[in-house]
Amino acid sequence: MLETLNRIGEDIGRRIADAPDFLGPLLIVLGTCAAAIVLHWLLYRLLRRTVSRRNGTGRSLLRGARRPTRLAAVVAALAWVLPNVRLPYGWQDVAGHLLLILLIILVGWTMILLTNRFADRAVRRHRMDVEDNLAARKFVTQARVLRRTVSIVLGIFTVGGVLLTFESVQEYGAALFASAGAAGLVVGLAARPVLTNLIAGLQIAITQPIRLEDVVIVEGEWGWVEEIFATYVVVRLWDWRRMVVPLSYFIETPFQNWTRESASIIGAVFWYLDYTVPIEKMRAKLEEFAKSSELWDGRVVNLQVTESEKDSIAVRGLVSAGTSPRAWDLRCEIREKMITWLQQEHPDALPRRRAEIRTQTQPDPPPMEPGHRGAASE
Repeated sequence: MLETLNRIGEDIGRRIADAPDFLGPLLIVLGTCAAAIVLHWLLYRLLRRTVSRRNGTGRSLLRGARRPTRLAAVVAALAWVLPNVRLPYGWQDVAGHLLLILLIILVGWTMILLTNRFADRAVRRHRMDVEDNLAARKFVTQARVLRRTVSIVLGIFTVGGVLLTFESVQEYGAALFASAGAAGLVVGLAARPVLTNLIAGLQIAITQPIRLEDVVIVEGEWGWVEEIFATYVVVRLWDWRRMVVPLSYFIETPFQNWTRESASIIGAVFWYLDYTVPIEKMRAKLEEFAKSSELWDGRVVNLQVTESEKDSIAVRGLVSAGTSPRAWDLRCEIREKMITWLQQEHPDALPRRRAEIRTQTQPDPPPMEPGHRGAASE
């Protein structure tokens, strides 16, 4: 038995000796990768058991970071082992540089994934499909804008870190700092639009002149803020069109926000009627129409004569509603009902033009004198 084992060992030794030169380093690299994956799996299981089941955010972050940290563990293990492995000439530096780039990318990727996971987890706790969603819209707007801004900043730092691993880029950066006059001015002007929108995004996230689902009037168009991205805002118009506006617009240009503090709004309805219209009856009818409508919020109902022209008067009715779409529908409903009531009950009060026509009668003929031919005939 011992002789057989010895022969087998000698045979394996000869095969290893006769094997190609790259087989040994390849086996070491593969073994290192396998060991790193196993070690990462054990550490992940340990952390998963450590984090309580009630800590949903912590478990979600662990799940999100599982894949990038596994790759990072493999890259870190290879970076530790490769300097001690005999590689062909020139491969050592290339492999080390490549591993450094991969490690920087994986760190940036992990940070972006964790940021997105944390933001999505926080956003899911706030419902925006309820009637009073002002607090939810505030939080969701801040979370989404800050998440996109942080992702862009992390992406820029990751790309910058990768580029700085190349000697040519380092030399160019040193030359740029050495001549920081005109070159810095050119770079600043080129990056101005991006930096302006990024700073505007931070200002919007903090001060919140607009929020998601805010009703705004931009460039004379009425619509809702549908989405706020890192550099622009999408406004959903009332007829389903989409208006894309730069973020800096909402910092530098005046605009109307109808839901800044509350979604309630007062709507006005105008009628142009004859002077004979019964104002008191019309005021009572307006209150009756408002109280019978499901769109009225029960706060404001009023009727006044606001203008008087030579042919008609302008009668304005004010009614309030919980949201601007409900206020629009309420205005149309009140307008239609009031016109129908006027047509049926007071048709003379509808606008009309007056005209006075005077006809000039022929004067009586003068009396005839004696001796006139007519008198002689008589």
